[in-house]
Amino acid sequence: MRTYRQHPRGWAIGEFLAGLALVVVCAQAGAAQQRKYLVELSAGGALQSFDSDALLKSAAGGVGRLGVWLPLNFSIEAEGDFTSAKSKTRDVKVGVKTFALSALYNFLIGANNSAYLKLGGGSTKYGSDCPAVASANDPICGRSGAFLGGVGFRVGLTPTLLVRGEGLVTLNKSKEGPSGAGVSLSNFGASLGLSLMLGSKPILDADNDGVLDNRDRCADTPSGASVDARGCPSDGDGDGVPDGVDRCPTTVAGAAVDVRGCSQDTDADNIPDGLDRCPDTPAGVLVDPRGCPKDSDGDQIPDGLDRCSDTPRGATVDALGCPGDEDGDGVLDGLDRCPRSNPGASVNATGCTQGQVPTRPAPTAPAPAGPPAQSNANPAAPAQPPSGAARPGVAAQPPPSGRPAIDTTGRPIQRPNVTVPRPAAGGGAIAAGAIPGVAFAPRTARLDPASYTALDSLADLLHANPSARVEIAAHTDNSGSSSDDLRLTALQAEAVRDYLVVKGVSYQQIVARGYGSSLPLTPDTTPRGRAANRRVEIRPVAAEP
Repeated sequence: MRTYRQHPRGWAIGEFLAGLALVVVCAQAGAAQQRKYLVELSAGGALQSFDSDALLKSAAGGVGRLGVWLPLNFSIEAEGDFTSAKSKTRDVKVGVKTFALSALYNFLIGANNSAYLKLGGGSTKYGSDCPAVASANDPICGRSGAFLGGVGFRVGLTPTLLVRGEGLVTLNKSKEGPSGAGVSLSNFGASLGLSLMLGSKPILDADNDGVLDNRDRCADTPSGASVDARGCPSDGDGDGVPDGVDRCPTTVAGAAVDVRGCSQDTDADNIPDGLDRCPDTPAGVLVDPRGCPKDSDGDQIPDGLDRCSDTPRGATVDALGCPGDEDGDGVLDGLDRCPRSNPGASVNATGCTQGQVPTRPAPTAPAPAGPPAQSNANPAAPAQPPSGAARPGVAAQPPPSGRPAIDTTGRPIQRPNVTVPRPAAGGGAIAAGAIPGVAFAPRTARLDPASYTALDSLADLLHANPSARVEIAAHTDNSGSSSDDLRLTALQAEAVRDYLVVKGVSYQQIVARGYGSSLPLTPDTTPRGRAANRRVEIRPVAAEP
């Protein structure tokens, strides 16, 4: 090849940088590539600018390409460029032919669009073979090796027909020339044409997550799940239900969830299953952060059902958690070491009169002396039946001293046969006893509003024990006739049952019965004694076969 003096080519570098800028402009975000390309057949027009040492004017020509697409967005192609350029020194034309094999890396930037970088090698032939003797004004001639580098873009007109543009730098190097000197040329060209994609196939999206299968790294994503660019679902709260499907996306870590991703709370204590260490807590019970019932006063009636949550340690309580005072001496049952003091007797902090020998051991935990706070509408009514009262079918038990109990007149007290079992051990169990705080307008079956708190608590207890069946027993004093007393107490028991049913308790859970004045707690006829006999009791009953 003929050798010429080389000149600066700064403008060529500028063209190459402009080509790179074209790639940046074209590389805009878009939808994922929707087809898998196999064979590319391309043709177009070209404009070629030659190195100044070639002494050729810029000229138009043509280009043809045949490419094969490979995995990972690579492709290879063979191409041929054909240009006929005029010589700057003579009125002749020089045919320039370049044949090359190139590798491309394609950037997919839309449903049918792409940009690419290109590197390759081949050969370029300028005109015919060079003569043995040449002059300085002879046009360029001969063959040289070619190294190609360029950038380009494709814009889809249809899924298979695309407009293709390209900027290319061709570096020629040859050992031919006078005196054995080599030739180095840098040519720049641009082309614009069409590409036809033969044998292309649509790319599927098997799981319909918006990421096509060729880019989807998680091909079995559940329908509706939010996915990242790789097609994999995200799970913000780590509950195993992907975002988009998860209807409760902020579930606490460790909580058990349903198929919607929402936490479950079997016992409705606001501590979700999975974190709840006591998943069968009765309804209405207050729980600690682990979901287990709290019992502030340690009386085995959990907070929330316990209407007397500050009961002193050691005192016995009824089903509502309230302590009783069997002998009305101001010392609570369980703390009273002399539980059968005579009415009106002056007692010390242990419940014993001066010089009296205690009949019960001291409680294991000391408790402050004095009566507890009363929330009972009838302050004289005992919160729990006497522990020494006789039970149906069982003879009345005498005091531990072996002597019968006596009243203030010195006569033996005849205690009625009343079944009052002790409260069951365990939070929320149905235990028998008087319901503290339940009262009526005098000689009527109209509930006093002060009774509602105690009855609401009883309703919660029955809700928590839907299989339990209880008797509501109403009693009164002997100030009226027996028939009137029976009728009055029957109406009072019915009034209590009606209230509980309105609060949602099953009607079949409750048996209402009035006993009149037939089962007094005490024969005391003082106002205090009569008030003690006016009471409403609850006791479990066996289910009917």
